[in-house]
Amino acid sequence: MKKPEKIGEELRPEYRREDFGKMTRGKYAKQIKAASNVIVLDPEVAKAFPNGAVVNQALLGLLEIAKTANVKPRAVRK
Repeated sequence: MKKPEKIGEELRPEYRREDFGKMTRGKYAKQIKAASNVIVLDPEVAKAFPNGAVVNQALLGLLEIAKTANVKPRAVRK
């Protein structure tokens, strides 16, 4: 299979750098991080749960147990 040609770092002739204005790296990183709900599991925990649906099912079950035991969730410190 033939490899595609690498495209250089140069802009195409029809574009000019001035047309794009000032660019800022990571401009929206804080908003994306705040809006994200991705949680990374420890490897040992990930082995026990084959997919997200099973994780959700287990956590919902744990919440039901906590409700019947009258246990209030506590805040997590960072």
